[in-house]
Amino acid sequence: MTKFLLSLHVLAAIIAVGPITVAASMFPPSARKALAEPDSERAVSVVRLLHRICRVYGGVGIAVPVLGLATAMSMGVLSDAWLIVSMVLTGLAAMVLLALVLPRQEEILDGVGNSAASSPDLKVTAQLAMFTGVFNLLWATVTILMIVRPGSTTGA
Repeated sequence: MTKFLLSLHVLAAIIAVGPITVAASMFPPSARKALAEPDSERAVSVVRLLHRICRVYGGVGIAVPVLGLATAMSMGVLSDAWLIVSMVLTGLAAMVLLALVLPRQEEILDGVGNSAASSPDLKVTAQLAMFTGVFNLLWATVTILMIVRPGSTTGA
């Protein structure tokens, strides 16, 4: 059962978190392009699509920590320091996504392609790029902890 849960956990991480990190990273430069070319339907639709990917896969990404907890319980490692640190970092990544990345994406979307709304300035896209980098760095750290696990018996 442990191998099955671990397989699901890894698949969920690849399928859910991968698209979020890519789409979130692509959003700021795409938003700058859409802000520079407000009449470009293509640029605006790309930004909308990237935001939708972040939102939808963010919801699907709930499966990653759920399956991770089930796997950890199955392996009997819930009290290991590397896992606790990974869970804290995963929670921080979720908070960064929900509180900093998605709201700024929505703020930019409100101003892109809508001449009636006030267009967000480039400072917002720069902040978004920074928060996206923090989100991606948190996930990269969790991934490294999952692979290198201190005290692991894998010999890594």
